[in-house]
Amino acid sequence: MILDGLLTFTGTSNGATGGITSGANTDAPTTGTQVASNILDLGLSGLPTSANGGGARDLGIGDDPSLKLLVNVTTLFEGGTNMYVTLSGAPDDGSGGIGSYTTMWTGPTVLEASLVVGAQLANVDIPLVVPGQPLPRFLKLSFVTSGTHTAGAVQAGIVLDRFDQIQGSTPGVLSGYRAGINIAN
Repeated sequence: MILDGLLTFTGTSNGATGGITSGANTDAPTTGTQVASNILDLGLSGLPTSANGGGARDLGIGDDPSLKLLVNVTTLFEGGTNMYVTLSGAPDDGSGGIGSYTTMWTGPTVLEASLVVGAQLANVDIPLVVPGQPLPRFLKLSFVTSGTHTAGAVQAGIVLDRFDQIQGSTPGVLSGYRAGINIAN
C-alpha cells in the first residue's frame, strides 16, 4: 500500500496545524461530529477551474483497480460508545473556495469494543457522485461519535490498494477460517 500525502485526510503531513490531529498521519476524534484535519483539494492549477467544468483530478472511479477509502484505527479507542465516518464532496464555489458539501458515503456504526488497532472503519471504493451533485473539487471526511472518547486515533486517506485480509478471532492474527480447519494443497 502506498500512502500519498496529498490524499491523506488525517494528521499534519498534509499541512494541518491543529484540529483533531494526534500525529503526522493520525487524528484523534473525541465527541460529536468532527472533520478530519485535512480537506482534500482535487483542483489542478493551469486547467479550467472546477466551476467551469474542469480542473478536478480524476480519481479513476470505475477503473480496475479503483482508488479506495482507507480509514484504520491505529490506537485503541476508549471511553466512548461508537463511531462512523462519512465522505462528502463539494464543488468549487466559482472563486476557488469550497461550495456546499454533499454526503457521498456513510459508513456503518462501529461499537466501541470493536474500535481496536487494525479495525477498518471504511472498506469501499471511492464512491460516484450522487445524482444531482456537481463534480466535487473538495473532499472531506467526518468522524461521527457517540459518547466521549478519551483515547484512540485513526489514519485515513485514499489509496490504490488497501490490505483487506480478514482478521481471525484472536486480535492481530490474520485468518478467514476458524481454528481446526485444514485446507489441502
